[in-house]
Amino acid sequence: MGGVPQLRLALNQIDSTVGDLEGNAASVLRWTRRSVEQGAHLVAFPEMMLTGYPVEDLALRGSFVEASRAALSTLAGRLAQEGLGGVPVVVGYLDRAEDVRASLGSPAGAPLNAAAVLHGGEVVLTFAKHHLPNYGVFDEFRYFVPGQTLPVVRVHGVDVALAICEDLWQNGGRVPAARTAGAGLLLSVNASPYEREKHDTRLDLVRRRAREAGCTTAYLAMAGGQDELVFDGDSIVVGRDGETIARAPQFEETCLVLDLDLPAAAAEPPSGVVDDGLAVQHVTLGADPLEAYEPEFTGSEAPRMEDDEEIYTALVTGLRAYASKNGFSSVVLGLSGGIDSALTAAIACDALGPSNVHAVSMPSRYSSEHSKDDAAEMARRTGLNYRTVAIGSMFDTFMDSMELTGVAEENLQSRLRGVVLMGISNQEGHIVLAPGNKSELACGYSTLYGDSVGAYGPIKDVYKTNVFRLAKWRNRAASERGETPPIPENSISKPPSAELRPDQVDTDSLPDYDVLDGILKLYVDGDVGRQGIVERGYDPEVVTRVLRMTDAAEYKRRQYPPGTKISGKGFGKDRRLPITNHWRESGPGDGTAG
Repeated sequence: MGGVPQLRLALNQIDSTVGDLEGNAASVLRWTRRSVEQGAHLVAFPEMMLTGYPVEDLALRGSFVEASRAALSTLAGRLAQEGLGGVPVVVGYLDRAEDVRASLGSPAGAPLNAAAVLHGGEVVLTFAKHHLPNYGVFDEFRYFVPGQTLPVVRVHGVDVALAICEDLWQNGGRVPAARTAGAGLLLSVNASPYEREKHDTRLDLVRRRAREAGCTTAYLAMAGGQDELVFDGDSIVVGRDGETIARAPQFEETCLVLDLDLPAAAAEPPSGVVDDGLAVQHVTLGADPLEAYEPEFTGSEAPRMEDDEEIYTALVTGLRAYASKNGFSSVVLGLSGGIDSALTAAIACDALGPSNVHAVSMPSRYSSEHSKDDAAEMARRTGLNYRTVAIGSMFDTFMDSMELTGVAEENLQSRLRGVVLMGISNQEGHIVLAPGNKSELACGYSTLYGDSVGAYGPIKDVYKTNVFRLAKWRNRAASERGETPPIPENSISKPPSAELRPDQVDTDSLPDYDVLDGILKLYVDGDVGRQGIVERGYDPEVVTRVLRMTDAAEYKRRQYPPGTKISGKGFGKDRRLPITNHWRESGPGDGTAG
């Protein structure tokens, strides 16, 4: 074959919803039409696009697996019926292996995290993820069996090797196999969840894998959110030398279209067994190169967000996705005048619009005038819905009926506020937002059935020091756009306080947040033990105290609502510790009720 084959690739960086097979298929149709209208020769969608990701234990439900398989075949037919069958479409879905015998370690029914190539009204090729992640939020050994092929599809004279997400993140497998098979393009479809600063790691990874594969490499990522996970897009295409050709925006649904000059496929298609025992699975859809054409889409790099903007955008994306995908358009939260509820309210306004945010001031006898004023000022600045429900008389009625002192008396105030918010939620149909941050959750500095009530915790994975940073960034961003900063300066500058007793401040119960967060990042995120933390210069007594509080609060964290994950180790699926646990890094100690 003479000349240099050309290929116009369309990477559809879009969202999907778990379980919505019909809706996800409609998205594939809509975005495929958009891709074809731009002249695409090969169209791709993210990992498990048809089923949504992650499907968790739905993978073990045979009826869902069969529904996914049927939806894939139906989708292939609909693409052809709508005049889109002439262009190959790569789409992720849930499948099952036909040839896996029941054995120790194999999931019942042998589900597959799979993808398919649809063309001419048919499913012309299917394959499954070879490397299965089993760390952090991933449990893919629990759900899937690995694929053992190297899928290669020949499109307009170019051999395109196909992979799924972890196939690039782990060494070996399909990356070196693509080189051995002589592929001209390696296309990986992904549903890689967001973590702060991951975009740099991702770019380095794709560059390295392109050099190892010896060919242009396209990394298609998902956008949107699913429960606690956010998908930040940032799809990347790099050349065989590792140089970036194109990069899609972060946190946006988009179709990245790119004209590529690629090496011609060998006359004889690759076959046999290649690296890691992968059997080449080759399908020819177009043996001859296209007539030469003038490239229209030569690649560009979308600007990168700075760290605080990136994190804030992830928090907005997570809340918006959770509310909309669960059928809610409005939220309610307690607005105390403090920094946590102020940042949560700002995120909610940006995610859903101020008219869909309902904030409630619930002063008690210990609430300061400046806190009430700050809450009202936040409402004025943003335009959110604001009301006051005083809890003083409710508190007095409880105290007349039972004798409570100390922490029990303090927590009663918080629980009364939880009752008020849940009552408004039930009456008016808003979901309650819990404003707790990661520092508080780590130390158990929250009240069960009080400030922890809610359907979602937008800043659950944000340490207190970062809460302040994000609040300052959001105000600065507003000022730079000529808008009113949403968060009152006093909410940022005053000492944090739960205001459950006279003159209370957080540092009565907790170390300074700079010190606290430094210890927690090592212990919670880094799994560093007490001695290792002390060796990094922290006071031994403070370390012992923080670790004891953290160990004792596991039962509280289990009862906290889900919230957007932004770190490498959020509370929940990332960090799974037993509630009943007599091993203490801090030494013997008792749990505490709160």
